[in-house]
Amino acid sequence: MGKSLVIVESPAKARTINKFLGKDFVVKASVGHIKDLPENRLGVDIKGGFKPQYVVIKGKKKIIEELKRASRDTKEIYLAPDPDREGEAIAWHIAEELGDRGRKIYRALIHEITPQAVIEAIKNPRQLQESLYRAQQARRILDRLVGYKISPLLWQKVRRGLSAGRVQSVALKLICDRERQIRDFVPQEYWTITAQLQQPDKPPPFEARLTQIKGKKANIGSEKEAREITDSLRGRRFVVEEVLKKEKKRYPSAPFITSTLQQEASRKLRFSAKKTMLIAQQLYEGIDLGQWGRVGLITYMRTDSVRLSQQALSNVRELIRREFGKEFLPPKPNVYKSRPGAQEAHEAIRPTSLELSPEKVRDYLRPDQWSLYKLIWERFIASQMRPALFDQTTIKIRADGHLFLATGSIMKFAGFTAIYVEGKDDQEGEEEGGILPPLNPGEELELVDLVSKQHFTQPPPRFTESTLVKELEEKGIGRPSTYATILSTILDKRYVKLVERRFHPTELGFLVADLLTENFPTIMDVGFTAKMEEDLDKIEEEKVPWIKVLEGFYATFEKNLKRAEGKMRDVKRERVPTEIICDRCGSKMEIRWGKYGEFLSCSAYPECKNAKMFSRDEEGKIKVHEAKLADENCPLCGSPMVVKEGKFGEFLACSRYPECKGTKPLGTGVKCPQHGCGGELVQKRTKRGRVFYSCSNYPQCRFALWEKPIPRPCPQCGAPFLVEKATKRGTVIVCRETECDYKEEGEL
Repeated sequence: MGKSLVIVESPAKARTINKFLGKDFVVKASVGHIKDLPENRLGVDIKGGFKPQYVVIKGKKKIIEELKRASRDTKEIYLAPDPDREGEAIAWHIAEELGDRGRKIYRALIHEITPQAVIEAIKNPRQLQESLYRAQQARRILDRLVGYKISPLLWQKVRRGLSAGRVQSVALKLICDRERQIRDFVPQEYWTITAQLQQPDKPPPFEARLTQIKGKKANIGSEKEAREITDSLRGRRFVVEEVLKKEKKRYPSAPFITSTLQQEASRKLRFSAKKTMLIAQQLYEGIDLGQWGRVGLITYMRTDSVRLSQQALSNVRELIRREFGKEFLPPKPNVYKSRPGAQEAHEAIRPTSLELSPEKVRDYLRPDQWSLYKLIWERFIASQMRPALFDQTTIKIRADGHLFLATGSIMKFAGFTAIYVEGKDDQEGEEEGGILPPLNPGEELELVDLVSKQHFTQPPPRFTESTLVKELEEKGIGRPSTYATILSTILDKRYVKLVERRFHPTELGFLVADLLTENFPTIMDVGFTAKMEEDLDKIEEEKVPWIKVLEGFYATFEKNLKRAEGKMRDVKRERVPTEIICDRCGSKMEIRWGKYGEFLSCSAYPECKNAKMFSRDEEGKIKVHEAKLADENCPLCGSPMVVKEGKFGEFLACSRYPECKGTKPLGTGVKCPQHGCGGELVQKRTKRGRVFYSCSNYPQCRFALWEKPIPRPCPQCGAPFLVEKATKRGTVIVCRETECDYKEEGEL
């Protein structure tokens, strides 16, 4: 017999593993799934017990033939796709294609691409696990039933190209529900009063907030109330009533799992969930590190377990002792609890070797790869360090029945914060700080000033990628490995758009969410979707047959589907009359639904093709968006051009459309800085809706900027233009020359 065959998913992983196993093994890649449900039909025999009708994926016939040729003279076959449900399904389908010659076929689970882990996985394989495969198959069939049964209905009732998904539609509903909460929110006015106090003749002053009035919470609803309180307190004695001191501990976060990695990469690196998973896959499969060869830098990145191996714990504790000192090392390893239902077979996401620090490998990684690796590295090490210690002081100060509180904290031991501090979403509270003077009960203080400030209650914030992933995980919707795909799909379908990194539902998104909620209430129910995830876990645990789960789902789904076919609102054919007169033919305009939402169309269509965009004011009245004339003429007919909104943002179109279809990108008035180019920087958008600026001579000139160019020379160094840059505090105008530090505060 010949060599042993190892089959993995990706060519990159195959190249890495091939170097570890030596001459007795042949390593091949399936390049993902080799079989799936057919693209052009349902592919599920519902009456025949939901039997899936798998077909070879287009382009994979040659790969299957290559795997068969490689397996002809092999004594053993090790199927080593990713160690999860999808990987099990890939392994199962490969086994069906290769398992007809009586050879031994094993399943190898490789959790990290290192020589030791790969060799250990090959030495200790298991048999294919049918329950794991059935769980993946049940999910695939559920998603196919929803997608293939509801999507055509949306095509028929709204427009072609729309899609519905068992999980993506619930995610869309969460975004739409949040937007409605924001729109319905009525701000409530309230005031705070802060006293600036100091010990007599001992500046600097410190601040104390009014919290109680005569034993009750201080609720101040108007400027008049605030003024009455401040007036009554001036001249009163401010006396220290109590000084409370305690040591406060701040504990490190658990090492990353898929969802927390996506959240933190969004907060700190501004990566989308899709980008995070793509880069993590590259780090897992292997990077060429020169003298160290090709190495997988992190453990498997699709995991919901925070478990760490004993070897990893031993290694990281040694590093902490060596690099930071014994005082940073807890007496025992920190243990974290995974959420219920987590797959404990996997470890948390961590570096595979602590010898390969971010600084050692920096020259071999792209900037985004290095940033993510550094994030994983620091989080892992911090997770096994001592907590940070703070001395927190709370001072109660009494003034004529009014209680003021001053709080401050001083770090006395950095602990894990010496290497890593978890990012925060902006609605989360910040750590209280500040230094307070040494005070004693009974001590009288000097009032420097009383400051009253108006506030308004705020609506819940719109979801970012980070907070939406967190919400999906907390509600048990989907699985961490699916979040990136979910977010990409609702963006690609234009159900939502990202504005300043926050999800805003479009009119189309609202429409689809409302139609699905009305006609398929079970599918759009958060609790039902979470229960389906639990049922899929039960299939894997062999607690419930997979067919029973599908039968239970389809019984209700079929009833809703039949009702929706007859009763769902037919948006495509709706015509809502208005009193607005067409400025071309004098007919009345009517509201119709189009590719990008509602628009005004002439009722004489198709004889008159006049159309206009519109919006509604707070009272619901229609406000027509008149075309904005540009200072340019059409390159085809010479007519004036107007600014229009398209799939990828604003652009210039001929005012004679549809008779003339001339278009141009929107210019900025800034000439391309590339020597000899002569083009202009124009506004464009990526497929995900992010604005950027590139040369009008593309593809001959590939100059591009993320920042908005400002047609003004730098007053400091004379650079031909400035750029507008977004920061956490607002927008600033800066010079893009690296050696010039010119900056204008505030938005222009």
